[in-house]
Amino acid sequence: MNEFDERYSTAEDAIFDAFFALLKEKDFDRITVADVAKKAGVVRSTFYNHYENVPALVEAAEDRTIRDIFRMMESFHPKDDKSMCTSYYLAICNYTRKNPFVANLLKSPRGDAFFEKAITMFHEYVTNLTSTSADRKVSEETFSYLIAGMIGTTIGILHKWISDDFSESPEKIADVLTHIFLAGFLPYL
Repeated sequence: MNEFDERYSTAEDAIFDAFFALLKEKDFDRITVADVAKKAGVVRSTFYNHYENVPALVEAAEDRTIRDIFRMMESFHPKDDKSMCTSYYLAICNYTRKNPFVANLLKSPRGDAFFEKAITMFHEYVTNLTSTSADRKVSEETFSYLIAGMIGTTIGILHKWISDDFSESPEKIADVLTHIFLAGFLPYL
């Protein structure tokens, strides 16, 4: 990595760190470019070298979050669908508990789009890892309803868990989500 690449990466990390720190103070729809730049210790033009605006930063944070979750999943060695689902949902629960961005995201209208990406990627992951047929058992339209149902279920359960100040263990929440996915959704996929 050359010096420019290293500075670019360092500035980007500083911007993300500042953004995540600001999320502990206020909702992301109230965070400005000036807030992030000041907290990151960079000038506004450096912010704009990386992101067009705060919504672009939010989208990048969503993508980074999904990549982080799937990076964790790469270390999983599931024996079956249940352990795969449990590992996936446990990763989401642990990540949600540690990451203020995800908690804020779940409270916003953007939460649906984020979980649509995450659940769709999970379906692809399940399909690629299982020895069962890779072909869908349902039409594209039915599949979209099933994904919408799983997104709503996941968001609802995580939102309640966050609202209850994480009173249950991540393992318990992952077990609930796994049971719902395996019994209610997987048979149709």
